[in-house]
Amino acid sequence: MKRPIIFAIDDDPQVIRAIARDLRSEYKKEYRILSTDSSEEALQSLEELKKQGEEVAIFLSDQRMPEMLGVEFLQQAKEFYPKSKKVLLTAYSDIDAAIKAINDVQLDYYLTKPWDPPKEKLYPVLNDLLDDWQSHYIPDFEGIKIVGYQYSPKSHEVKDFLAGNLIPYQWLDVQNSSKACELLELNDIAEKDLPAVFFEDNSYLVSPSISSIAQKVGMKVEATNQLYDVVIIGAGPAGLAAGVYGGSEGLKTLLIEKRAPGGQAGTSSRIENYLGFPNGLSGSDLTRRAISQAKRMGNEFLSPVEVTDIQLQDHYKIITLSDGSEIRSKSIIISTGVNYRKLEANGVHNFTGAGVYYGAATTEANTCQNKDVYIVGGGNSAGQAAMYLSNFARNVYIAIRKPDLSSSMSQYLIDQIDGTENIELLGETVVVEACGSDHLEALVLENTKGEERRKVDAGALFIFIGNRPFTEWITLDIAKNEKGFIETGQDAMRRSEQKKSWKLKREPFLLETSTPGIFAAGDVRANAMNRVASAVGEGAMAIKLVHEYLATV
Repeated sequence: MKRPIIFAIDDDPQVIRAIARDLRSEYKKEYRILSTDSSEEALQSLEELKKQGEEVAIFLSDQRMPEMLGVEFLQQAKEFYPKSKKVLLTAYSDIDAAIKAINDVQLDYYLTKPWDPPKEKLYPVLNDLLDDWQSHYIPDFEGIKIVGYQYSPKSHEVKDFLAGNLIPYQWLDVQNSSKACELLELNDIAEKDLPAVFFEDNSYLVSPSISSIAQKVGMKVEATNQLYDVVIIGAGPAGLAAGVYGGSEGLKTLLIEKRAPGGQAGTSSRIENYLGFPNGLSGSDLTRRAISQAKRMGNEFLSPVEVTDIQLQDHYKIITLSDGSEIRSKSIIISTGVNYRKLEANGVHNFTGAGVYYGAATTEANTCQNKDVYIVGGGNSAGQAAMYLSNFARNVYIAIRKPDLSSSMSQYLIDQIDGTENIELLGETVVVEACGSDHLEALVLENTKGEERRKVDAGALFIFIGNRPFTEWITLDIAKNEKGFIETGQDAMRRSEQKKSWKLKREPFLLETSTPGIFAAGDVRANAMNRVASAVGEGAMAIKLVHEYLATV
């Protein structure tokens, strides 16, 4: 944590050296001591200190300085640091000016020169003032700060990216945060150019792309090698498990993730049915542990990097990235998971990222304070989101087409929802319209029997419906079912054209696709069980099958 500053100024070089010496002797462990003999230089430095997020606890200023009087300096310093304590150093003849300054600049104390011995005449005074300042001092957040509008899709995208990648940040809404306005004014940033992202090194990006933020925070976007034993596309639970086992078993392994590790599980506020964690754990905690484990095994991890194509060349797989670069691998595991299906209701698209969110419950929960929020979906992700949001929102309503949750949600979640006073289930109910001006303000709900429509106020809508596999990018002729999920093993050979293209004497391995050496694991695979534990198991199993495949080529 940054140490607060004690700032001393006196135009007499001998005096300023003496006071700086005495200050360092007593306060250097808890405070930074800055001193200068120029009031102009001091004022110029204050603006830069403010931009750097530094805090000044106390100013000590000589009264009689040639460039300006000490009272004038303190008056201008107050504009930068209104809460700092102010002490005037005076000669006996300046006591009247010091007393007048008590009212003019809210002077906290005046000291007559000399102050020897400091243990009697300086330190007791400063200790009292510093104790009072510390009692009201709240250290500034030391990390990334995002300034933007709450209902800005671009702001939501930035927040969601950082949260998904487990990067701490502070959100500052320009419409209700004085700190946000201060940062914009200090750096001459116009509100029309938001969001702005401020970094710990005091640099900032205005309306940044996700890739520019990733580069700034040091995320890796370029592969080290040109050839790998296995490339894992998608870093959800299946991909991360494959990475851990691939690295631990000596395979040269590369993980590539388009957005953020953890997949849908990574956004879960609480997973309570995962083996070995009786009290449950958050999706972000599980992701953090898995990423650390995978990296410790020597794996490379690229994010955010998008794979746009896979082609074959002899026994090698050529992976094309969105920047046009290529990576070669002997085998591939596709674990790209699923996306939430879009809600087909009037107006929903207009407010996506501005009150309507797909997943993202943990990212936007704080903005739901004392509001009525709605959730569409009856699976475990929806239930976990409802429980988490109930800690923030006034009321949480879960809208589902079915009469109850028994066929789609784990019983432990149903029991928790039933026992939470501010969660209400709206069975046989659908959202037919989203309404508002520049952000979501209301929803139109309809009974599935078409008997009743009503309009309700809504602070936010969180959507957790259906599973759409992320496979549209695959141009290679890999067998998929009618919904786009990748078929593996014997299921991959059901169609005659796939049987003709399979030129090996053996049948596909259990998780192998219709293309030899390309495997699928987790929710992207047809007939997969949609649970974190099963995805982890498939990721581990895929590495065993990769070993078997590599032994045959």
